[in-house]
This record gives sequence, structure tokens and C-alpha cells, in this order.
Amino acid sequence: MAKGTKYASKVPDEHGFIKWSAEENLIWQELFTRQIACIKDKACDEYHEGLAKLNLSADRVPQLDEVSKVLKTSTGWECYPVPALIGFGEFFRLLSEKKFPVATFIRSREEMDYLQEPDIFHEIFGHCPLLTNSSFANYTEAYGKMGLNATKEQRVFLARLYWFTIEFGLLDTPKGLRIYGGGVLSSPGETDYALNNKDVDRKPFDILDVLRTPYRIDIMQPIYYMLTKVSDLDEIRKFEVEDIMALVAEAKSLGLHEAKFPVKAAS
Repeated sequence: MAKGTKYASKVPDEHGFIKWSAEENLIWQELFTRQIACIKDKACDEYHEGLAKLNLSADRVPQLDEVSKVLKTSTGWECYPVPALIGFGEFFRLLSEKKFPVATFIRSREEMDYLQEPDIFHEIFGHCPLLTNSSFANYTEAYGKMGLNATKEQRVFLARLYWFTIEFGLLDTPKGLRIYGGGVLSSPGETDYALNNKDVDRKPFDILDVLRTPYRIDIMQPIYYMLTKVSDLDEIRKFEVEDIMALVAEAKSLGLHEAKFPVKAAS
């Protein structure tokens, strides 16, 4: 997670309502309209089904209670407002309680195409549609439980599991490549890049490989891991925590794969 942010999250009032400015609603509208067109034939079927269930407003930032109402009915999840950045411990705890952390700020116009921090557009548009899907929702809950009692070092390895599934996961389907990772689904540049760039390495999902693969948050991804369908996440979820930690230990013993990106210069 980033060490600092220039954004300040909005605090909901006593009724859970967040007041968004006209400019913030306009930014949501522009992001939503652009990305809906971008993912039309690129997002997985499960995502489109969830998006239809949520029926998100195209012209204003949704209220978290509106989204939570649908999630609770579908899978028992809810949106939980958080500051722009939270610690790993709080992150894992919320997921284990079926509370999806949503930073209650929206990006500035200067960062429409990319920002490192997850804003409300990324969280709601990128992730919440799939939280209506039981396989995705149950996997996300199980992931939270995996990290609850993990050590700091183990959590570094577990972060790769989240990154290459929930954030940047792809599907290799009979219809062709499709996206289910929210980090791709909420970014027009990454959507095109992940599916069409010829230099990208797209590999079948292997959990040990994933745990050994380094990544950077500030570049287009040089490697993506592919499942065949969202319900494949059920097979990962069935691992006992002890089994996952044994794989983490094996990944540590074997060492990381060589990075497919330049090492970031120290600031």
C-alpha cells in the first residue's frame, strides 16, 4: 500500500449519506460512461451480470447503502467506508467480515486515467459487481481470513495472490480473453493493454507461481494469470489456511521469479 496520499476521504453523516459536489458527480459520470463502453466485450459474463444487478447510476456517485443493499441480498456483503489508505490488518479483518473497504473519495480530473490509490470508482465499478457472484465473494472472504493471523512477511506473499486475482485477474474463456480483475476493469488503458498488448505474458493460474511473482503498482502489468471461469476461485478457496501458508513457505524457499520490469529507482 502507498505510504501517503493527497486525497481525503469524505465522512458519511449519521444516516450514511455522503455529499458529493457537482464536479465529483461529473467526474463519476465521465469515468462511468467511458469505461462502460470500453469493457463492453471485454469484461467477463459474471461481471456484466453483477453490474446489471447493481444498476449503478451513470450520472452521480452512488451512495454506499444503495450498493450494500444489493450485495447483502446477493451474497451477504456490504460496502464499508474507509480512509484513503488503511493498514493490512484492518484490510484483512474487513474482508473476513464480508465488509468491502471503499475509500470515500474520487480521483481528481488531473488523474482521470490513472492513480495509485483505489478511489470509489475503482472500488464500486471495478469490484462490487463481482461481489454479487458467490464464487468471487466467498473467495474474497476466505482471502481476508487467510491474512488475519499471518505474519508481516507472509502478508507480502499473500498480497501477490490478491493482486493477480481480485485486482488483475484474467479469464481464458471459449469466447476469448475476458477480465475479472477490478484493477483492469476500472482502467481504460489497462483494459486494452491486458487483452491486446503482444508483449504481455499471460499464464495459466498456478498458485505457487503467483506467490513467487513480483509486481509494481505504478506500471502496466507485464504478466497476468488466467483462470478459465470465475468459479475456479472456489478451488483456491478450498485450500486450508495451513496449506496456503505452506505454499507461502515454499515460495519463500524457492525465491521470487525474475522481475519482468525495471527496478524502481529510490526517491
